[in-house]
Amino acid sequence: MIRIAAVGDVHMDTDVLGRFRPALAQLADQADVLLLAGDLTRHGTEAEARCVAKEFGGLPVPVVAVLGNHDHHCDQVPQVTKVLTEAGITVLEGTGVVVDCAGGRLGIAGVKGFGGGFAGRCASQFGEPEMKAFVGTTAASADRLRSALADLDCDVRVALTHYSPVPETLVGEPLEIYPFLGSYLLAEAVDAVPTALAVHGHAHFGSERGITPGGVRVRNVAHPVIKQAYSVFHLSESIVDRD
Repeated sequence: MIRIAAVGDVHMDTDVLGRFRPALAQLADQADVLLLAGDLTRHGTEAEARCVAKEFGGLPVPVVAVLGNHDHHCDQVPQVTKVLTEAGITVLEGTGVVVDCAGGRLGIAGVKGFGGGFAGRCASQFGEPEMKAFVGTTAASADRLRSALADLDCDVRVALTHYSPVPETLVGEPLEIYPFLGSYLLAEAVDAVPTALAVHGHAHFGSERGITPGGVRVRNVAHPVIKQAYSVFHLSESIVDRD
């Protein structure tokens, strides 16, 4: 059994420091790894990244993260990534990492992802250059996720994104903004390679559970949704959710 803790959308700044740390102190008894599903900061500043590093660095289990749209806002992604990396947090973007757990080798592939919408109600690479660029960004991200998943040499694969691969975990958000919360192209990438679980954030008013067309379980771990420091998932041949 592999135990995965996950949370997203923690939006760290100085006034949030200490909110998660008491629960994180117990993490080794609960999980083998912690996944952070993006929007780690409020505006993507280096100073806010230091808050993330203080809160989530130095934990007794490996910490693996992707960035979110908030983490890109101030155009300081290299600085943010450097601060997190120096704190021992692995930041993925079109890349993967394998963690040796007592229950097996866990492979995690991660990308931020992007929007575009879902089957039957999605944008396409047609028309204006701006629309082609918008959808092309998602397509490229999905391609990187697919490749990263395929390259993992592991027993169990997990996909880590900020944007959602399915509409089910967006239920509760206004329908009008679904295209800005995720894309079916991410689900196609997840389904292309044997994957046990897909974890994302971003949808603060969404729902916790969904499933890809190929049958992969999807979990929205945005902090406003799970309303706890992290959720824990047990992976083996099946997935068991645990509060």
